[in-house]
Amino acid sequence: MASQTISQPRLALRSVDRSFGPVQVLHGIDIDLRPGEVHALIGENGAGKSTAMKIMTGYLAPTGGTVELDGKPVRFGSSETAEAQGVVLIHQEFNLAEQLTVEENVFLGRELRRGLFLDKAAMRRKTAGWLSELRCRVAPTDRVSDISNPDKQLVEIAKALGRDAKVIVMDEPTAVLTNSEAEALFEQIDRLRSEGAAILFTSHKLDEVKRISDRITVMRDGVVVTTKPTSEMSEDQMAEAMVGRELKDLYPVRRGALSETPALQVEGLTVPGHAEDVSFTLRQGEILGIAGLIGSGRTEAMEGLVGLRRHTGRVRIGGQDATIRTPKEAQELGLVYLTEDRKSRGLVLNMGLRENLTLTSLRQFAKPLLDRRAEEEALTKAIRDFDIRTPARDTLAKNLSGGNQQKLLIAKTMLAEPKIVIIDEPTRGIDIGTKQQIYDFIHRLAAEGTSVIVISSELPEVIGLSDRVLVMRRGRMAGEVAGADKTEDAIVRLAMGLGAASREEEPA
Repeated sequence: MASQTISQPRLALRSVDRSFGPVQVLHGIDIDLRPGEVHALIGENGAGKSTAMKIMTGYLAPTGGTVELDGKPVRFGSSETAEAQGVVLIHQEFNLAEQLTVEENVFLGRELRRGLFLDKAAMRRKTAGWLSELRCRVAPTDRVSDISNPDKQLVEIAKALGRDAKVIVMDEPTAVLTNSEAEALFEQIDRLRSEGAAILFTSHKLDEVKRISDRITVMRDGVVVTTKPTSEMSEDQMAEAMVGRELKDLYPVRRGALSETPALQVEGLTVPGHAEDVSFTLRQGEILGIAGLIGSGRTEAMEGLVGLRRHTGRVRIGGQDATIRTPKEAQELGLVYLTEDRKSRGLVLNMGLRENLTLTSLRQFAKPLLDRRAEEEALTKAIRDFDIRTPARDTLAKNLSGGNQQKLLIAKTMLAEPKIVIIDEPTRGIDIGTKQQIYDFIHRLAAEGTSVIVISSELPEVIGLSDRVLVMRRGRMAGEVAGADKTEDAIVRLAMGLGAASREEEPA
């Protein structure tokens, strides 16, 4: 972390308000970004962070107050105008042209030329350099639609590195990155800070905020709660400021003995090109974690299990052989899957809450015509039971915060009343208060007899939630940890092919 410096802000919001129709979402916001400083902006989903960032970077205009650039009022009018003046937003949601290559995306709209022709060699060379700095594995010539979500995030960051920006606003840049990828990003942030860039960094990973920032601003319900030097706030104090209450016992305590009755038995599950000979048993009411490095095949194996990918192997549900070729067949057998990609595969963002909620369970509401009143009653129950916070019942799904989108996706999935639920990355990009709600919900499900599989990249999460953890490596099961052996060290060793560590060994 850089030493604290006092200088004229490069970019600032002064008493900024923002309303969407009759709903005011920002109330007198004051935030300033200084050269050579990383300023963290934290808060629960729905606190107003994204709206504030969009105003900073020209995607939205304030309805009150002013934006200042180098001490002077400015009205960007568009994100392109902001970028032309050195203010760049690194999007949490990928802003990439999927059918173009990586290098074409990095230079889109600002292509290098040699005379009348594009200088493809120079663009390829520069793109390769930025990707190398970020330790990104893709080639400049790879098509974006063919690369993974973590690599897409690194491409977004490479785009910003190439823009010689004075102000860089980073919206959850590490949400889909591994620890090593995040560390490479932090090295670039340190370099940019030393070169005088002003950086706004948002993350729900409070250890990252503590690691990288100089100052912290906390928002809650559209208001700035506090701004302090990072050295004056512990992670617990950050969390409590975000949610407005003391947070204790993030992971609920399991009570009572687990059933020995198998709910799901998988033998020799193979998903060509991704997973091979995966076998495990899930008991009734159990929470089973699945861990592994990016590319270990954990998501692909579970997508094969529910019929999203072609697969072979034997599956038994409730002791009976099951043939699953489609997600619909899986749902009819009581097995459902919550995707890690809620925005493009879980929800239809341009549809309303009611339509999203009932989309996969329409048979329940067709008698034979669609019963709109029953759908509305289901939505009322979902909003209450899952604490979905929305400005209006008829809002579009895209206008919900990330945490509330995840709650809607869970409500949609549970409307089918499944016996077995697979949840992939249950709290990715979600604030700590909403995380606690989702953890409580998962434990309630298990206590009521539903069997749950949790796939997570966050080791504290998979350890804190699960009764047992299965570890995958290169498409195969590498081992299992439970009880006192359920530690980060043991999981990492299995994931890297080093074998389980003894409890006396020092962490690798």
